[in-house]
Amino acid sequence: MPTENGQPVRPSGGSESIVRLLRLSKSFGRNEVLQDITLHIPEGRTTVILGPSGTGKSVLLKHIIGLLKPDSGEVWFREARVDLMNEVALSPIRKQFGMLFQQGALFDSMSVRQNVGFPLVEHTDLSVSEREKSIRRVLRMVGLVDAIDKMPSELSGGQRKRVALARAIILEPAVILYDEPTTGLDPIRADIINELILKLQNELNITSIVVTHDLTSAFKIADWLVMLYDGKLVMEGTPQVFRDTDNPLVRRFLLGEASEEELQSINVKVDESR
Repeated sequence: MPTENGQPVRPSGGSESIVRLLRLSKSFGRNEVLQDITLHIPEGRTTVILGPSGTGKSVLLKHIIGLLKPDSGEVWFREARVDLMNEVALSPIRKQFGMLFQQGALFDSMSVRQNVGFPLVEHTDLSVSEREKSIRRVLRMVGLVDAIDKMPSELSGGQRKRVALARAIILEPAVILYDEPTTGLDPIRADIINELILKLQNELNITSIVVTHDLTSAFKIADWLVMLYDGKLVMEGTPQVFRDTDNPLVRRFLLGEASEEELQSINVKVDESR
């Protein structure tokens, strides 16, 4: 990756780190999920985290908002050390984060209006009319204000994710965490989500942290790419750095090619079943 004085060159624009993970490690039993991860997330930019399934990407997101505590290392949001906070102290920190879950996680028994407005009811003292104004504002941003009275069952998969995104931004967070935002969507609907991620960054100066397997999406939206493998940070840099890399592990992932060891394991299993 490009370096300057031995350090990775960050995205342009003078961005400071809004989230910092320092020497972060986490195990579940004997399974080392994250191993000595140090990562700086630039403010106002989109950082995309890549890697095979089971390599710790979603676990990393949970550490950022304090849902998991590391075995060792530090988690910082601006000047607040998240990993040392209890639930009471974490509450105002978490209001600075929006979360788009993989399946949207809408409440099936609530209308679009109720789903999007739920954070306002829980965390603000806004009047009904003020909440309505905010709900319509964010629904306009995702192009779904006409669906305000519909139920989730009446929406397509792409529409449900857009409603979930409207809910994620209604408290005007500093950071949005996306866990596989395009999973289950056809290429056109996936591209709508990509465009919305770019739109929110440009219009609201929101910092986005995106976990995805979708390489088309990753290279379209990312200012900065990070790759995890077996719980370790193996590479970070701009999309162009990833395109130009000669790192064999990263190249195999980008090309969707299994390693010789993985292919051999398949052959052994096939032979044993005969």
